[in-house]
Amino acid sequence: MKIKRKGILFVISAPSGAGKTTLCREAANRLDNLEFSISYTTRPPRPGEENGRDYHFVDEETFLEMVEKGEMAEWARVYNHLYGTPKAPLLKAIEAGKDILLDIDIQGASQIKAAFPEDAVTIFVFPPSLEALRERLSKRGADAPQVIKERWEKAEEEMAMYPLFRYFVVNDRLEEAIEDLIAVIKAERHRVERIKETQW
Repeated sequence: MKIKRKGILFVISAPSGAGKTTLCREAANRLDNLEFSISYTTRPPRPGEENGRDYHFVDEETFLEMVEKGEMAEWARVYNHLYGTPKAPLLKAIEAGKDILLDIDIQGASQIKAAFPEDAVTIFVFPPSLEALRERLSKRGADAPQVIKERWEKAEEEMAMYPLFRYFVVNDRLEEAIEDLIAVIKAERHRVERIKETQW
């Protein structure tokens, strides 16, 4: 039996430092038909990041031109940099039955949910505690002290937004958190209302 369905947009959000990117990469590595959405950003690359793999790194003028043309499904200014998800690849994936992982902030998740109410599945990632989150932000070494301070101050505000999401994962023990995320993805793939066509 063959089943055709629309693609699903799995929207993963969390306070900065909660580990959502690691969870997303592991899920994508372990599941078929699951690809990363590559966002655009105006921030400079961090050590080890590659243009076109981690982000599309562009200047602010280019980014705002895309916004003006209506090419972004969601976008926001976060910590003095612009971040956004292009619309065309999402529409193409949904129609082709391909699932997409969107590793985006809470503002972006709300916009995607509003733009794709039937196709977006929102998942909130909790850190094991606020103290653990503070420690992760400090040890990451990827941001300036002022940026770390801003991210920490915003964390409590972001944690209060979890009721807007459909599912949650607690990223305490990494392997368990990965399994929980994969379980959500598999369950959503088997919802009857997602079937477009069956062939016997």
